[in-house]
Order: sequence, then structure tokens, then C-alpha cells
Amino acid sequence: MKNPDNFTHIDEKGRAKMVDVSDKKVALRAAKARGYIILNKDIIGKIKDNQLEKGDVLTVAKIAGVSAAKKNWELIPLCHQIRLTDVDIDFRILEKENKIEAVAKVKGFDVTGVEMEALMAVSISLLAIYDMCKAVSKEMRIEGIELLEKTGGKGYYLKNYQNRRI
Repeated sequence: MKNPDNFTHIDEKGRAKMVDVSDKKVALRAAKARGYIILNKDIIGKIKDNQLEKGDVLTVAKIAGVSAAKKNWELIPLCHQIRLTDVDIDFRILEKENKIEAVAKVKGFDVTGVEMEALMAVSISLLAIYDMCKAVSKEMRIEGIELLEKTGGKGYYLKNYQNRRI
């Protein structure tokens, strides 16, 4: 299979390849992603009261998500290693809906975007919550993982970084 449409991740012989970003300029890149884990009321209460035997669920989930963002390039085969400058994950317990929302914000100065790192941070933080709660109940569901915002790149270089906040 040739590459008639000039796809960036396919070489002239039709094989998968990493995109060459050598000619791109370094810029502040930022992304925000979100996802949810659906839990039962008992687990929500135990998380709120820090009563799970594995410890502080949300702190562990945050550390797991930050670590995952930093290792994204090792886990997704064609992703570039990014110089991250900030990874933050916030959780919101939505008691009426029996779920926890995770929102990851990631920033870095590099030649390519950080959206995969934000998505990875959310995904792994939610999986860490699942892991810490599975002894209480396995009736959990992760859903709604999505990219909310992405900035940086074309037309957005170092001179503009102070005026933008994600």
C-alpha cells in the first residue's frame, strides 16, 4: 500500500512511521482532557471520607496520572517525547451521579502538542481509582474520556505564552 494521500504517519511504502517534526518551532503547547469513573454510593462515601484500606485514592490517582503523562511516549508507539513543564489533575466528586470527574491539564515547550499526554493522564488516573476501589466493588465503569482544549503550535510561539492559560 503506497501513501497516495500523504498521511503523516505512513511512509512512501505504506508503513507506519513517526512524524518528522524537525522543521517545527518550539512553542508552549497545552491541552486539557476529561473523563469519568462511575462508582456506587458506598465507594463514593469511602473515597470522600478517606476510608478505603488502600489509602488516599485521589492522591494516588493524581500521582499515577502525572507519571503516565510523563511516560506517554513510551506507551504510544509513534508519540514523541515531550518536555513537559506542568501536569495537573483535578478531581470532582459528583455524588448525585455517583461518579468522579478527572480533568488533566498538561503544558510543555516543544515542537509538537501535548494532547496525548493529557488524555493519558486522565485515563491512568481513572484506572488508578478503579484499582484502589476494586476490593470494595468491581461495579465501576470508566467513560467519557475526551480532549477538551488544545493550544499552541502554528502562530502560537514563545512570545505569546504569558497571555494564555488553560
